[in-house]
Amino acid sequence: MNLLHTLSSAAVSAAAPPAGDAATATGYDGAGIDGPAYLDVVHTAQDAPGWLDHAVSLYSSYGLAIFAVLMLYGWWSARARGERERAVRALAAPVLTVLAFVASTVVKSAVRELRPCHSLRVATLEACPAPDDWSFPSNHATIAAAAAIALWFVSVRLGVVASVCALAMAASRVWVGAHYPHDVAVGLAVGALVALTLGLVVRALAPALAGRFGPLVRAGGPARTPGASA
Repeated sequence: MNLLHTLSSAAVSAAAPPAGDAATATGYDGAGIDGPAYLDVVHTAQDAPGWLDHAVSLYSSYGLAIFAVLMLYGWWSARARGERERAVRALAAPVLTVLAFVASTVVKSAVRELRPCHSLRVATLEACPAPDDWSFPSNHATIAAAAAIALWFVSVRLGVVASVCALAMAASRVWVGAHYPHDVAVGLAVGALVALTLGLVVRALAPALAGRFGPLVRAGGPARTPGASA
């Protein structure tokens, strides 16, 4: 969480107005959109078994690492099979994800929606961030969705697994109290839109790019026609 907030601040430092004193930061109150639904989820989490809350909290905090592992596997398998175009798409996956994160961060800085734990004064599983750590859209959801869509361009199976993980990440961010449902819904949409748009461009350019990356896209032997699964 701290790493994402640091990266967010760096990405928009040139465009965003100074936040001022964190204790006096003000922003948009999104509670009127789906605050009751958010409270229902948070109260359910408070009444849930401790082991479940612990598992969801761990996934919410560290689950993005799963997407990095899937990307690495997608690239490695494509490279090992000599599927150069698929390896190019795999190499592009983290780039698409970072660009989606930047887009989400710019929107976040423009909207400046207060975290629900500040607007609604409710206890949450995740510690309430600083007032100037804006809520809309969810960067976690954006990153997860972008990674999932990027992985669909690499492998159908990886795309399916990543999509399930992305939906779970979005749900976990509401469960731990970090975001409203609309924050994660828009985060998923932003990540998917950016990754899909750029992924189509990468797929079109992959044949031309495949010969430029050398051993990064081919472990050895003759190149093969890109496969649809890993």
